[in-house]
Amino acid sequence: MTNHTPTPRSQDPEDIQKRNFIKGVTAAILGFLSLALTWPLVSFLVPSSTEGGEGKFVKVPNFPAIPTGKPTKMTFEDVDKQAFITSNVVYDIWVIKHGADKATVYSPLCPHLNCRYTFYGEKQQFACPCHGSIFNEDGKVLGGPAPRPLDTLPYKIEAGELYVQWKLYKAGVPEKAEA
Repeated sequence: MTNHTPTPRSQDPEDIQKRNFIKGVTAAILGFLSLALTWPLVSFLVPSSTEGGEGKFVKVPNFPAIPTGKPTKMTFEDVDKQAFITSNVVYDIWVIKHGADKATVYSPLCPHLNCRYTFYGEKQQFACPCHGSIFNEDGKVLGGPAPRPLDTLPYKIEAGELYVQWKLYKAGVPEKAEA
């Protein structure tokens, strides 16, 4: 059997400073790596400031230029951020301007199965091509399988400009409920 005696550590102040320096550098590198590897998980779990809450209103361009009393299809663009993925999303809406400070804003999706409907000016009604639902300009169901009137979107008008909050509603149910 071999008798092993540990080599005594040097008590030289210069060696102690080298050891402490190496310990500090190692701790800093491990700390940086830990932070770099856990940051994506933490940022995914913590909701961004735009998620939840009341929601944001997005400006719809060219609102002052649309004619009063006529349903007009309009589009606006928003930035959608989910975790690390940021994308531009284009939404379309139907707007009936009643005055400089009053309007009706409809979601473009039919409440039956979320197909996109259109407005037929000669008949003065909205019609869904998927299953034949028909709505008047007030959004009321005139015919077809739609279980409720057209869904309106929250909006506000500030300084003559229209701001809309996009919402998606459940399809095929009689009450208006967010999806």
